[in-house]
Amino acid sequence: MSKENAVSQENAAPATKGLAEVTPESVVEQLRALREQIPNYGQLSEPEARTLRPVSNIHPEFGQAAINAVGASQTVEATVGRSAEELQAAVEKAARWSTVRNELKATLDGVTSAILTMRHDFGQSVLLAYTVSKKLVKVPQHADLLPHVAAMRRTNRLGRTRKPPAQTPVPAPAPSTEPAPTPTRHV
Repeated sequence: MSKENAVSQENAAPATKGLAEVTPESVVEQLRALREQIPNYGQLSEPEARTLRPVSNIHPEFGQAAINAVGASQTVEATVGRSAEELQAAVEKAARWSTVRNELKATLDGVTSAILTMRHDFGQSVLLAYTVSKKLVKVPQHADLLPHVAAMRRTNRLGRTRKPPAQTPVPAPAPSTEPAPTPTRHV
C-alpha cells in the first residue's frame, strides 16, 4: 500500500466513524439548538397561519412595483416606515429562508423514508422469527416457544381480514293511514 493511499484511508475512517456515532437524541439536540438561531422561529396555530397567508402570498411583480414606489417617493417611504433597500433585503431574505425550508422538508422526507426502512427491516425479521417459531413448536423439544407463538398469533395483524361490524337492520317505513292528495289540473 502506498503512503498516499494510507493517508486517504486514515482520513476516510474518522468521517465514517462519525456517521456511525450519530444517535437520534444527538440529532434532536442539534435541531433544537438550530431552532434558536432562526429569526422569527415559532409555531403558529392553523387559524393564525390562515390569517397571515393571503398577505404573505402577494404576487412578486406586485411586491417589486411597491418597492419601486417606495424608492420613488419619500412620502410613500415615510408612510411605510421602511426604505426600498430594506424592503428589497426583506424579499431576498425570505427567498433565502425558503431554500432552508425546502432542504428541511427534503430532510424530513429522507428521515421518514429511513424510519420506514428501519421498521420494514424489523418487521421482516420478526415475521421470519414467527414463521420459524410456528414450525419449531411442532417438535416437542421446542415446546418452550408455544407461549411466544401464541402471543404472536394473538397480536399478528398481517394476513387477517377484519370482520365487518354487524349491521342492524333499518325498519321499513310504516304505511301511511292518510289518503294521498289528489293532483289538481290547471287548464
